[in-house]
Amino acid sequence: MKHLIGLVGTNSSQSTNRKLLQFIQMHFQEEATVELMEIKDFPVFNKPSDSTLPSIIQEAAEKIEKADGVIISTPEYDHAIPASLINALNWLSYDIYPFVDKPVMITGASYGTLGSSRAQAQLRQILDSPELKARIMPSSEFLLNHSLQAFDEENGLKNTDQIEKLTGLFRDFLVFVDLVNQLVQAHGSNKKEAENFSWENI
Repeated sequence: MKHLIGLVGTNSSQSTNRKLLQFIQMHFQEEATVELMEIKDFPVFNKPSDSTLPSIIQEAAEKIEKADGVIISTPEYDHAIPASLINALNWLSYDIYPFVDKPVMITGASYGTLGSSRAQAQLRQILDSPELKARIMPSSEFLLNHSLQAFDEENGLKNTDQIEKLTGLFRDFLVFVDLVNQLVQAHGSNKKEAENFSWENI
């Protein structure tokens, strides 16, 4: 059975993105294990000159490295991902490179109509950066709009169409994980490129 990380893309304690990942964790427990990862306790990124990373960052990177894939669920603030998620990705690409060639599925929940569509587009761009080099599942979006009304009292999604779409995407992601994890020939080179990349040298 595959082991996935469900990265909660916000530091909010009441986020519906956390609820969405909890639903995925529960609903697909027969198909994969999903371990939720919080970023709310990550310190503010300060680019330490000696490259010494906080233990919470090292532990998160090790879990991502060992996982078969990662699901990131992001809200949308001002048409963008939250500062806390950018902060987490800054840490997770500073002298550590757990996302290089890592299969990633993006989901998102928002209170409004668009369901974090702009934030998801921005997140794709960030994950494709030279320092991260993740393998993002193409042609897939799960946009949970009006998320405050989307869950029942037991944290289940109410809308059967949404459940059906999420089920299809999740199962496609498991196939995508298998495919990506066979593409290992260039992994060493990709990781080396990420390690050696510097905007100052361009």
